[in-house]
Amino acid sequence: VVSIERLEDGRKCLHLNHGATLEVDEVFYAVGRVPKVDGLFEDIGIAQAENGALLVDAHFQTSVPGIYAVGDVIDRVQLTPVALAEGMWLAHHLFGETPVHKVDYSHIPTAVFCHPNVATVGLTQEQALTEYGVIRVYRSSFRPLRYTLGDGGTRSLMKLIVDDASDQVVGLHMAGEEAAEIVQGFAVAVSMGATKDAFDRTIGIHPSSAEEFVTMRQGETLTL
Repeated sequence: VVSIERLEDGRKCLHLNHGATLEVDEVFYAVGRVPKVDGLFEDIGIAQAENGALLVDAHFQTSVPGIYAVGDVIDRVQLTPVALAEGMWLAHHLFGETPVHKVDYSHIPTAVFCHPNVATVGLTQEQALTEYGVIRVYRSSFRPLRYTLGDGGTRSLMKLIVDDASDQVVGLHMAGEEAAEIVQGFAVAVSMGATKDAFDRTIGIHPSSAEEFVTMRQGETLTL
């Protein structure tokens, strides 16, 4: 997005860097943030990335022995649960009596708490195509059944990304009511390497939106 122009009717016109424009009702623009460490390490000389993030090794140790860093300041994944997981791993690594699993950055569930929710875990369709070459994509546009007898309610969009060779579900995405709650549960299955066949063999809770993830049968095969 190069610029955003407000139109006379209140809508916004987005000017994109390849010359096209896009008219929308509202714009949700996530610009990110950079670590704020100015004034903390001038006399120590800790190595930093171009954006100011502290560089750490596999054990979260900085370039200065004995000084460790976790969380947003190392700019790996800027999420509170990720920082907690990193901190817990480091505490066990330094002071624990038993080893713990390394922090897995590959299957981190995330959500945008807009209306409706948007939640995701695993790879996007584009990432999966690049990594696996041939994938199957399952989509569903679903109206929660509790709205069947009335006119209210919005539809939910659900999507499964499957590696065609292994049948493993490598991405799961949802936009709809309670998406964050639903995807958090399915994140366990995705992180454990569940296959599409395992999803198909799972009995759904009816009537619920979540059951749509275990009833999708018609997929589209895509090749890089």
